[in-house]
Amino acid sequence: MQTFTPLDPAGKTVGMYCCGPTVHDFAHIGNFRTFVFADLVRRYLEYQGFSPVHVMNITDVEDKIIKRVHEAKTSLREFTGKFETAFLDDLTSLNCLQPHHTPRATEHVPQMVDLIGKLMSRGIAYQAPDKSVYFSIKNYQGCGCGYGQLVKLNFDEMRPDKRVASDEYEKESAADFALWKARVSEDGEVFWPSPWGEGRPGWHIECSAMSMNLLGPSFDLHLGGEDLIFPHHEDEIAQSEGATGQPFVKHWMHGAHLLVEGKKMSKSLGNYFTLRDLLAKGFSGREIRYLLLTAHYRESFNFTLDGLCGARVALSRIDECLGKLRQTAGNTSAAPEPTVLARIIESLDEDLNISGAWGVVFEWVRELNRALAAHELMPEQAAAALAAWVQMDTIFGIGAKADTEMPAELLVLLDDRNAARKAKDFKRADSIRDELKSQGWVIDDTPTGARLKKL
Repeated sequence: MQTFTPLDPAGKTVGMYCCGPTVHDFAHIGNFRTFVFADLVRRYLEYQGFSPVHVMNITDVEDKIIKRVHEAKTSLREFTGKFETAFLDDLTSLNCLQPHHTPRATEHVPQMVDLIGKLMSRGIAYQAPDKSVYFSIKNYQGCGCGYGQLVKLNFDEMRPDKRVASDEYEKESAADFALWKARVSEDGEVFWPSPWGEGRPGWHIECSAMSMNLLGPSFDLHLGGEDLIFPHHEDEIAQSEGATGQPFVKHWMHGAHLLVEGKKMSKSLGNYFTLRDLLAKGFSGREIRYLLLTAHYRESFNFTLDGLCGARVALSRIDECLGKLRQTAGNTSAAPEPTVLARIIESLDEDLNISGAWGVVFEWVRELNRALAAHELMPEQAAAALAAWVQMDTIFGIGAKADTEMPAELLVLLDDRNAARKAKDFKRADSIRDELKSQGWVIDDTPTGARLKKL
């Protein structure tokens, strides 16, 4: 096991960059697997005493966006603004900590132009006959640099000097890629001035410029989905190290693909879900977050609606246990119970083994429920368990179940039911219980009195 050591000489600050959304539509659940995973990384770093500087970019100019702006006959900012706002709202729904910095690509074009200029001066970039500026892989390798640090590429099968103007190109191939795209009529009003003429940046240069502007030429962690490894992240490394001559990123973490109902997500298959689609089906952000956090980040994960129902059940087990602990603890306070926390940390220290950590949690819940049922748990022990959960949840970020507003008429029915039981009118008491159940509520008789719970 490798111990994580930040580049910061004081061993405290951690530069952390996560490739953010391309705001041409609402983000889908596959996107959010990456962002929830990044949130877990940040929370765990903070729990361990580090001070991460969390940067997540907003890609608000690239090929797909230009096309949709043209189709919508609107301005770039008007088009992207609504999706950017929706994305940040969705992060809140999933209880993700807001990044410390969310730079927009359109606000960092001068930094991109400067970075391209450095590559031009080092002979690693060139302006082609189409007036666009391209990164030369051949010249980069000629400087003694290695292209293909994250993936193995067969350079014998490469076509020399092949160029690609689009932001994305064939997997498992390599070609000179666009750093600056010369303005064409289809771009409309989306362009900026540069030493090479009017145009706009390529997608890959955006992340290099924004990350290094905020975190420096070398930083600790770069996160993203595994679909970004090549070409995006490979190109980031090449253009960043080609411009600075310094190592770009110390550690890379990539989240695996997410399947939905066993298949690749597709609108045509009916298994394409945005977060808002799932919320509209009655699931909570809390339940969605939990399900996204049940599998190891490097393992492909099958996201299903049945899985969300299972997440609801799993969280209710935790909530029920915590409720009983609060009743037992009363006003007692105590330091967190250390054993369960140590076991959680042991799992997470093994490459962020979140599934192992949840296994510890549910074993702990079983033990607590057994002790509670046997009346073996003292108030101090219950308070220590509650304090341990508070510590755990700073990492998991599950939060508490939202309070459900209880209609006043239901409280009247509960009072009537209590009065009927006191008068030994059990037929009336049972009738009220059935009526409450038909409205989605059950009565929980506790040592401190009856209370209503939402089904």
